[in-house]
Amino acid sequence: MIDLAEAQARLLALASKTPVETLSLFEANGRWAATDLNALRTQPARDLSAMDGYAIRFAERPGPWRMIGESAAGRAFGGAMAPGEAVRIFTGAALPDGADTILIQEDARVTEGILEMTGEGPPAKGAHVRAAGSDFHTGDAILSTGDLVTPARIALAALAGHANISVHRRPRIALISTGDELRLPGSPDRPDTIPASNAPMLTALLAPVAEVIDWGIVADDLETLRACFAGIADVDIVITTGGASVGDHDLVRPALEAAGANLDFWKIAMRPGKPVMAGRLGDAIVIGLPGNPVSAYVTAFLMALPVARHMAGSRSPYPLAIPARLGVALAANGPRLDHRRAVLTAGIVTPAPTNDSAMLAALAASNALIVRERYAPVAAVGATISVYQLD
Repeated sequence: MIDLAEAQARLLALASKTPVETLSLFEANGRWAATDLNALRTQPARDLSAMDGYAIRFAERPGPWRMIGESAAGRAFGGAMAPGEAVRIFTGAALPDGADTILIQEDARVTEGILEMTGEGPPAKGAHVRAAGSDFHTGDAILSTGDLVTPARIALAALAGHANISVHRRPRIALISTGDELRLPGSPDRPDTIPASNAPMLTALLAPVAEVIDWGIVADDLETLRACFAGIADVDIVITTGGASVGDHDLVRPALEAAGANLDFWKIAMRPGKPVMAGRLGDAIVIGLPGNPVSAYVTAFLMALPVARHMAGSRSPYPLAIPARLGVALAANGPRLDHRRAVLTAGIVTPAPTNDSAMLAALAASNALIVRERYAPVAAVGATISVYQLD
């Protein structure tokens, strides 16, 4: 068995970034930038007013000033202000040449074209002015390779003069469920069968970063499995669930090898999810996950999802562990890295009542995983511990 950290590193070493494609700003949300992006313009391009009021020279306060015109957003005042003159101005409008400060309208009075300051007025030169280039300048970096494209970054790219962003293509994942005991969700109940829950669960987990193709349920038959694996094409990742252990009916490993796969590792010193395998099948990465639903979820969260993010261009593909305080005491841990289902609320984490890898109700009620290192000692109530957030 190998440690989880080594397994994650070896798995990412097998993976290559997917090809680059160019998407419009309307399509790029949730993807990762494939190239650096620099501003094509300066924002603001001119000094702008941050308030409704009057454009003045600060040195001339408290006035009075003679009103000579108006400046609105998209309709700037066309002339220049001479000494003793002022211009009515609105939020987002360009300052006229000669102005350097905004007198807000609450501190002003205009009578027969003469502006007077009635309140305290602007506290300093440049008050209530958004200076040209105060957001960014032409040539500034606005997006770096590997950055996640978010709604705010899309708006920034648009304001910086771009209509498109280069991103990595979403990886294509073939998802295969194995086991004679499985039947389709919603199908009639049959003796000794259970609905296949892993495929819809993993599709939901992976779909935000990948194109997931459900390859269906494959029986526990060596030749059937081999033929299935040999027929897979045009995908970047192959994920199997079930059949990864060492029983007489655990045939995924020999079937993969018979189909030409080269396995890099098998078995990880973690719980849940010890029987995980990984390698390459043709041009695709292959990841064999356990069949128990909780084990499949945890191993996919810690391994398959980071690989998909990495191939899609993410610079930080792994989930981030955060500190939390224990709501109840935890016993000492054994020789495997443990991930306990838990509920995290206001910085307090409480483990689920069961840690059985076949119990889905506890996972569904959880929003976090408690990380227990190998041979971790007893952890008391209130102790700080690492957790992964699942939501």
